[in-house]
Amino acid sequence: MPRPKTLSAFSEAEKSLLQRLLAIKVAHMMGRKLEEGDWSYVYCKAKGIAERGWSNLDIDIMYENIGLEHKMLCYRSNTDLASAYGTTAMHPSLTRSIRVPDTKDPNEAMAILLNQYSELIKNRREKVEAQNKTDLAVDMRTGWLLWQESLRQFLYFEEEMLAPNPEEHFAEWKSTIGGGNRKNSINLWIYEKRTGKKRYSITTSAGAKIQPYFDIPPPTDPNAYLFTVIGESIRVGYVRIWLTETTFNELMRVFNTTDPDIISDRLIKVCSSIEKKEQDDPLTHIEEGVSLELRVEAYKLLTESVKGVSDEHSIKLILAQMK
Repeated sequence: MPRPKTLSAFSEAEKSLLQRLLAIKVAHMMGRKLEEGDWSYVYCKAKGIAERGWSNLDIDIMYENIGLEHKMLCYRSNTDLASAYGTTAMHPSLTRSIRVPDTKDPNEAMAILLNQYSELIKNRREKVEAQNKTDLAVDMRTGWLLWQESLRQFLYFEEEMLAPNPEEHFAEWKSTIGGGNRKNSINLWIYEKRTGKKRYSITTSAGAKIQPYFDIPPPTDPNAYLFTVIGESIRVGYVRIWLTETTFNELMRVFNTTDPDIISDRLIKVCSSIEKKEQDDPLTHIEEGVSLELRVEAYKLLTESVKGVSDEHSIKLILAQMK
């Protein structure tokens, strides 16, 4: 069985709208951890589809002939998320809807477990089919989202949801030695015969679950989308930031211009003179967003001076200093 093909997820208009929605969502999150509902909200609004609410027990998104399961993975790196292109990553849980068989034969156990997962895909396909009012065939997908802890960048792609064929894999039991208070455990590692690459790890303790290894597309794949929503470099010497309408209007009241050079010069002057200290100014409600350009040196000084958790927060802190 070939590896799943990547699939187009967004039109150009949807891609642009999603970046704006994601940027403003991040502004309102004030540095908290990204939750499944955050991404579901942004995705559905950008696509213009009804949000059903994220579920850990059912397929996440169904619309028309599409059935989409979203999987998110925090990428703990301060480097550009583009470094993840072309690599393989492990997700901590594809599904917990499995029962580990009582057999010592690893390949027999593998066949039973992969068939259980295939049955789960079949059941989900039937649910999508039942609500499909189009003439199109059911399209089952997995959407992979990598997100930075800093919330600066997000990498997303969708691929075919394919049922794994046990005949194209082999398995072995692996003992894991626990550390601290963790107990030793025995996991089932499943490899692809064609490449020898590990494709699944099935845990047998602390709740059985399938942990998949998935391939992140190369940067040349048009179906892989990298969104930068904090300090986005858009042209030589300039970055784009996103602000809520309230903050943008306050900035215009104080600066009375959208010229990136005039704003940058004034920010440099203000940031160079303020006392560096931690501040907090949480956002309380959802607003639409506005983008603004700054020179790189002004943006760097801004983030170093007030250390906001987002571009929106940094600008709000600067405006507070100017009152």
